[in-house]
Amino acid sequence: MAATLSLDKMTDPSIFNILLAWPFLNILVFCYQILSFIGLPYALGFSIIMLTIIIRLVLYPLTAQQLKASKKMQDVGPKLSRLKERHKGDSKTLQQETMKLYKEHGINPASGCLPILVQIPIIWGLYNVLSTIVKLKPNEIVEQINKIVYFDQLRLTSSWDTTFFGLPLGKTPSDLLSSVGLLIILIPLITGLLQFVQSKMLFPSQKGPKTSGKKESDFAQIFQTQTTYIFPIMIGFLSYTFPLGLSLYWNTFTVFGIIQQYKMQGPQAIQNLKDILKR
Repeated sequence: MAATLSLDKMTDPSIFNILLAWPFLNILVFCYQILSFIGLPYALGFSIIMLTIIIRLVLYPLTAQQLKASKKMQDVGPKLSRLKERHKGDSKTLQQETMKLYKEHGINPASGCLPILVQIPIIWGLYNVLSTIVKLKPNEIVEQINKIVYFDQLRLTSSWDTTFFGLPLGKTPSDLLSSVGLLIILIPLITGLLQFVQSKMLFPSQKGPKTSGKKESDFAQIFQTQTTYIFPIMIGFLSYTFPLGLSLYWNTFTVFGIIQQYKMQGPQAIQNLKDILKR
């Protein structure tokens, strides 16, 4: 993850700022101005949530593609299990038959990576923007933000509140551990749990005969395992060291992802969640 932008670098017309930082900041300020106008408290925090919803809508087609690919993988799961049982001990033939099965059903095992790869620059840009703006001093907020907004209508006339329900958005759970106590650990725990639920809905456990031997694990299985277990742990750990503003974005992003998966998968998504509770 790139280092946080300094105040000076945030206003520089670099490619990073023009393509990522400035657009995100302007959308965020636009949301903030709307919420402030209607008198909503903690407008900055809710602006981050609004920005998340907008990003989710933009990424909806890519996410839908990922979910459709996951559904196809679930559908061929029983056939894949039978192939593994039939060609146990013959990894070369198993690999050939597996790729043939994927081709017959129009499956690309790596297609689920695309939405995640697209999110990387988004997270990168948001991390820098949020980490910078929530740490601005009250006497710096208006001057620094107004240097970057595209339209005069977006210009701030007063400083914004950088807290959300009493928690400073610019601080990390690790920073707040001594002052807030162990309750602050709930934030990274919830972040990791939500990510696990989403991953489990996307990649449910496949039922069928198990095969032995490391060579018999194909790319799809490896990616599924990493996505289901390792990624949530990593996200939960990172949220412990990231500003609360970024965790607020990520958790909102994940919740909407869960809703989208339910909308596309229907009863199957609920069944996947029941499988979690049975374990």
